[in-house]
Amino acid sequence: MSPPSTFAAVFIDTHAHLYHQQFAGDREAMLQRALDAGVKKLFLPNVDHDSIEGMDALAAAHPESCFAMMGLHPCSVGEQNDAAMQEVERLLRTRRYCAVGEIGIDLYWDKTWLVQQQDVFRQHVRWAKELDLPIAIHCRNSFAETIAIVEEENTEGLHGVFHCFTGTPEEAERVIALGGFVLGIGGVITYPKGGLFETMQVVGPEHCVLETDAPYLSPVPHRGKRNESSYIPFVAERLALATGRSVAEIASITTNNAERLFRR
Repeated sequence: MSPPSTFAAVFIDTHAHLYHQQFAGDREAMLQRALDAGVKKLFLPNVDHDSIEGMDALAAAHPESCFAMMGLHPCSVGEQNDAAMQEVERLLRTRRYCAVGEIGIDLYWDKTWLVQQQDVFRQHVRWAKELDLPIAIHCRNSFAETIAIVEEENTEGLHGVFHCFTGTPEEAERVIALGGFVLGIGGVITYPKGGLFETMQVVGPEHCVLETDAPYLSPVPHRGKRNESSYIPFVAERLALATGRSVAEIASITTNNAERLFRR
């Protein structure tokens, strides 16, 4: 099924792993589909050392549309993280990256390294403040632990996105109260039992950006299949329905928010 018609709407995918091996067979065609769907900018979060080369190559090949971040994903944090973090810091200080990410805490798969994840996340946040970069936050099954650190570290210049936000209206308001943060809204808003549609009915779109998390979390009607950036209009359409706005309004609000956040 093709994305819904959105006329001349311009979208931004603020979180997509387009360097992933799942796109090896059709990456250029996939990127063209995104552009054809009105998705003009795509932000690429790093995962670990192994993802850097492919991510950098994609950003270099498409400098007008693909923008890379740098960080160590919480699922890549273990007992010893010094070497990985030294590499992240070295690369961040080259000023080649638009954000610090994907960073945060993940307690879905394993809680063994929670203390290490907290320490690594806090260090990322401090680098972001020093370098005046936004942060892209991963907080799966760990909203309380993650936002506690952001609240402790929050200063006037700290800004970022809570990627793949799936929380309650109260949690959304806690993010918004930070001052410089937005909610990353993706395919979960299209899931009948995801709860995000109902949350957004209360919260509204003013503090939101759109994302796919491609190749993961495909929106309905592609749920269960590989996700890609051309599916952003499905997310926009559902957010529009939840908030009583037109798709054009959602495109304008979320694109402006993303451009302001990433300065791209």
